[in-house]
Amino acid sequence: MLNDLFASQAIADALEIVRTQFALALWETLYVTLAATLAAFLIGLPLGVLLVVGEPDGLLPLPKWLLRFLNVLINLLRSIPFLILMIMVFPLTRLIVGTAVGTTASIVPLSIAAFPFVSRLVESSLREIDPNILEMSRSMGASPMQTICRVMLPEALPSLVSNGTIAVTTILGYTAMSGIIGGGGLGKIAINYGYYRYQYLVMLLAVIVLVLLVQVFQSVGTRLSQRLDKRLKK
Repeated sequence: MLNDLFASQAIADALEIVRTQFALALWETLYVTLAATLAAFLIGLPLGVLLVVGEPDGLLPLPKWLLRFLNVLINLLRSIPFLILMIMVFPLTRLIVGTAVGTTASIVPLSIAAFPFVSRLVESSLREIDPNILEMSRSMGASPMQTICRVMLPEALPSLVSNGTIAVTTILGYTAMSGIIGGGGLGKIAINYGYYRYQYLVMLLAVIVLVLLVQVFQSVGTRLSQRLDKRLKK
């Protein structure tokens, strides 16, 4: 097995694929990951805020049935395996993008899979805020929206960045699975060459690049979170 993996012809074929296809695959992976992360945060951030401020003793209490519905919806979407979710949302993907396959089309199922996860991360970050800070804001006459925008989100920013990094790296892993439906990127190369054509060296190289991307995203996110954390500046 190892002899075949590192045979001279296998190495030559792998290097040719790296030279001709990896640059585009890397761009597609970054494009899909960042676009899906942005879409997930556009939906998940306000939803996560609602889960916290919408509680009975929160800043903007929601009807109990609505709060329960949001929690059930988030838990339901999080429980569906991503591969099954991709197939389930084919009609929606086709409606939005015009096709159910391809690099851009994979952004739709990725966003739907990620926003419930993001909303829980946002909820977790906001629950870390000292309640006394919120009480102080309210006692000074700040409206609920002012408290959310000027107190809650800034105070939770380091944690939001840290959890956002987790979301990015998770979505990056999902992009590899989207290669099964022709989603493009490094996942598609790994599946097409490693699984269908038994060129395992190509698959190994694609995995190494994905691991390096995770390390880069995690390092940048951790450093940014530390810089924003007021407690570390004291």
